[in-house]
Amino acid sequence: MVDSLVATGKHQVYGVDDLSGGYKRNINPQSHFKKLDLRNRKKTAKYIAKIKPELLFYLAADASEGRSQFTPISATERNYLAYLYTLIPCIRNGIKKVVLTSSMSVYGAQKPPFSEDMPKKPEDIYGIAKTAMEEATKVLAKVHQFKYVIVRPHNVYGPRQNCSDPYRNVIGIFINRLLYNKNFYIYGDGEQKRAFTYIDDFTPYFMRIGFLDSCDGEIINIGPTKKYTINQLAETVLRCFFPDRKIPENFRPQYLPPRPQEVKEAYCTKEKAKRLLDYQPKVSLKEGVQRMVAWARKIGPQKFKYLKSGLELESKDVPLTWSKKLI
Repeated sequence: MVDSLVATGKHQVYGVDDLSGGYKRNINPQSHFKKLDLRNRKKTAKYIAKIKPELLFYLAADASEGRSQFTPISATERNYLAYLYTLIPCIRNGIKKVVLTSSMSVYGAQKPPFSEDMPKKPEDIYGIAKTAMEEATKVLAKVHQFKYVIVRPHNVYGPRQNCSDPYRNVIGIFINRLLYNKNFYIYGDGEQKRAFTYIDDFTPYFMRIGFLDSCDGEIINIGPTKKYTINQLAETVLRCFFPDRKIPENFRPQYLPPRPQEVKEAYCTKEKAKRLLDYQPKVSLKEGVQRMVAWARKIGPQKFKYLKSGLELESKDVPLTWSKKLI
């Protein structure tokens, strides 16, 4: 996103990240970067007062949807509170527009495909935090007179994604395990259905939203309608990783009990995105995974990083990959 904004040559671009799930190698040298934990209310307010942004693209998140049931305080602090600690000083310093990255998790377990006019029925703590972020944006925009757009992306993946996170980013986890010459794990029967968005099919539309008046006040799903089971995804990853030979049996996935509160089917409609943004995804899952595998091979296997402080809540329902650190 930063690269795309810088490439226009029209903007002073400021990026903030705590680098808990990112890397310095990804930082664009033509941007103004600040390492900052947005939970630090005073430092965040001081920095925003210094730069006085006109347009805020908010992507910061602890997007561990499945883990949020076991880290509910962190999920609230790193999502909802971090957002408020950013948004409030932005309003004080004259923000004109906010583009908020929300999540498909706000739809919960309703029958897909999800459309923007469906009620929000989150099934997990992460989805609750994202719902709160959306509602707070609407209220504050109405009272304090700034424009906003809420974007609900759909399983974005691709090069530069954090492959060292054992709690999220399923494609990254699968590929990273293969780089270690190990098989990966699937929760449940693998028949969960998802749609996956390659990064290059997301960023251009996300950036465009910030500069289109026709999108103001809208909620927009961004994601393809073609869906895959996790089993189909696993097969795609394996075929892309072993393109010239038979897939070794010891690399086949191992199945574990399902994760609690995991939604079985989640994919969206794209009619609104097509109407407002001329949204047309171009990169197939196979092509996207091939690109990600090629990138991952270049950077090599990444050491999985578990929470140093552990989970806030332990129970028998904690996935074995986390409790026993299997990956």
